Amino acid sequence: MFVKVPPPIRAGRGSIVKPGGLERYVDLAARDTQPGDGILVIIDADDDLPCELGPSLLNRAAAAGPDRRTRVVVAHREFEAWFLAGARSLRGRRGLAPDIEPPQDPEAIRDAKGWLSAHTGRAHSYKPAVDQAALANLVDLEEASTARSFRKLVKEVLALARERG
Repeated sequence: MFVKVPPPIRAGRGSIVKPGGLERYVDLAARDTQPGDGILVIIDADDDLPCELGPSLLNRAAAAGPDRRTRVVVAHREFEAWFLAGARSLRGRRGLAPDIEPPQDPEAIRDAKGWLSAHTGRAHSYKPAVDQAALANLVDLEEASTARSFRKLVKEVLALARERG
């Protein structure tokens, strides 16, 4: 099975959750896809409850792109919590400490970006625009799966792939 993944459309959380924002991004994604293709939205929950924010955004996204198979995954607190969950696999990578250990509950950390910066050497601090994609390529998916919202991501990606199959 071949799956074409166009470059992501990065947007600030505020511009996505505001009225009309998510709809605009779904429209942009639809331009790079065909009817029946999937659109995956990943957003930080921050202080919102994923179980409330996710369905709300999914309804909006589905209405904005009714001819696309849309999925929404809400990272509990922050996307970076997934890196915290998989911290052992990131030891010594991208400036992270060689002995880094994941926190007890990675998704409970309110400032995962700050946590990552605090666990880097002095010459490097975590910068999402630079480090996020690189760490996503490096993190061990099995380790990251200790984070519940990451397991949701895996479930939704697999569902999109199966439905297209």
